[in-house]
Parts: sequence; structure tokens; C-alpha cells
Amino acid sequence: MEQQKPIIGITLGDYNGIGPEVILKALTSNRILKLCTPVIYGSQRVFSFYRKALDLKDWTLHSIQSVEQINPKLTNVITCWDDKQTDVNPGKVTAEAGAAALACLQKATEDLKAGHIHAIVTAPINKDNIQSEEFKFPGHTEFFTETFEAKDSLMFLVSDVLRVGVVTGHIPLGRVRSSITQERITQKLNLMFTSLKEDFGIQKPKIAVLGLNPHAGENGLLGSEEKEVISPVLEEFKSKGNLVFGPFPADGFFGNAQFKHFDAVLAMYHDQGLIPFKYISFETGVNFTAGLPIVRTSPDHGTAYDIAGKNVAKASSMLQAIFTAIDVVDNRKENVNPV
Repeated sequence: MEQQKPIIGITLGDYNGIGPEVILKALTSNRILKLCTPVIYGSQRVFSFYRKALDLKDWTLHSIQSVEQINPKLTNVITCWDDKQTDVNPGKVTAEAGAAALACLQKATEDLKAGHIHAIVTAPINKDNIQSEEFKFPGHTEFFTETFEAKDSLMFLVSDVLRVGVVTGHIPLGRVRSSITQERITQKLNLMFTSLKEDFGIQKPKIAVLGLNPHAGENGLLGSEEKEVISPVLEEFKSKGNLVFGPFPADGFFGNAQFKHFDAVLAMYHDQGLIPFKYISFETGVNFTAGLPIVRTSPDHGTAYDIAGKNVAKASSMLQAIFTAIDVVDNRKENVNPV
């Protein structure tokens, strides 16, 4: 019996950013249709604009009213708002684009909750213009964590050469220190270990943990958090047979390419982990939200208004986000129904 292809929902994001462009470029390959059935939650009008701009006019998008009407041999599009008066202005921040991005996200989430799609890939949003009474979150990660009532989640940036999770995500730098607690580090490490096993098929993960301070505190000279907060957690994990190491000074760890010896890295805060990740894996990196009952991925870049509509955006990260979503769906099936 032929195995059913997973149905992957892809949200439009901000239509004045590069989201529509990278979606179209990623889905032009017939390879995708062999691996999954794509359902774009967006707008035929918006995609018609970009298809013309990108000279993809001969490529067919299958317009449907609901996910029940999908054609597994085509790329399907559900228009999620009344787009008759929609004006596409690449590179411009508009309230209309923010509202449209939210409408697409809500419709895709509704279908995800109902089990009509197997995973969701989110194109970049503008975290400001999407804000409303219905969306008061710093980003997608927090939205999905609350929507699916997860106790916690992990922002997990993954590529074929590096995986980085963060203890603290979208919070101001001034609040990082107070948020670095033994309980929080324990939660994030547990999520990382579980995800590496269940989502990525690594049976005995090896994880590196970074310090908070310069030079990982220099034995207390530059800060005591490593000795008093981080190290006790690592010792507890080691006592249970887990392969966890650190805390490492972040600069030397990445500068000497020590990350190559580990399955994943846990950073203390957003930029500590994401700056080296994006430098090393920008074109193939994927933002994966670990710890959720559903599968959600995203390219690791933003709206990139400065190049929107110029036909220069690369689709490699979006393509990898789709592949990762498919792989995680398959890995979770295998864990539920082991051979």
C-alpha cells in the first residue's frame, strides 16, 4: 500500500515581505509534490501579483475553498480573506498586510487543530503590524505554545550542521538574567533531549550548554551564574546518564567550531545562539518549535522588506523548512508506531 503523503500547510506571512516569493520559488520543484501535498493559506490575488513579477505565469496554483478540496497532485491555495481590494506593495509595512497575515495564520491553525493538515510552515510575519486584540504575542513560537496549551516550548534552530535552542527567547536583554533559573534550564534541556530523540531520531543525544557570562564566568571572576545556576543542572542531568557538557564560553565554542562535536547546543539567550546559527546556516536554517503536540517550522529569516519583490530572495530556507516538517511528521509516526 502506498504511504499517504503528509499534508503541509504553509502560511503566507506578510505579503509585502519576501514570504510569497520564497513560497513560490520553493514550490516550483516537482520534488515537493512527491513528498507532500502543499496547502498555502494565503491569497490568489497576492500570488498572481508575484507570479507575474517572478515570471512564473505558466505555473498552476489550485484554488480551493477549504482543505477538504485539495488535489494531492497540485499546489493548493486557500484564500483566507476578502482580497478583492488588496494592494500589494513590496517593501512597505501596512496594517492591511498584518491583518492578512493573521487571517492566514488563524485559518491554518484551525485546520491544524482539526487534524486536516499534518504540519504548518509559517512564512515571516512583521511582529509589529500583526499585533491586534487576537494576536498579542512576540512571535509565532509564543502563539503556538499558548494556542495548543503546551506547558512549555523550545525555540530550536536547526540545519544539517548545527542545532541551537535558547533558554530565553523573545524577551528584552535586560530581563535575561532574572529569567535564567535552574528550573528553566532544566525545562529547556528536557525539551531538547525529547525533541532530538522523537523529532530527529537521535537515540543518545549529546548536548553542549553555553555559559551566560563572558568566558563562562571565568571561575566566578566575571559572574557566578555558571557555578551557582547552570552547572548544578548539568550535574543533575549527568547523574541520570545524559550526555550533557558545559558550560562553554560562547565565543570560543563557536570560534573553534566545537559545535561540530555535539547534536545540539543550548544557548542562554536569543542573540547568543541565533547570531552564530544564522552566520553558519543562514540559507538552510529552519526555526522549529519543539515541545508542541503539533509540528511547526519556519525559515530562519524575516520579512526582508529591503529585497521584497526584487526576485533576489533565496528559497533555500523555506524549502528546508518544508523538508524538516515532513521529516518530523514521519519521525513522530515511527515513534508512535515502531516497527
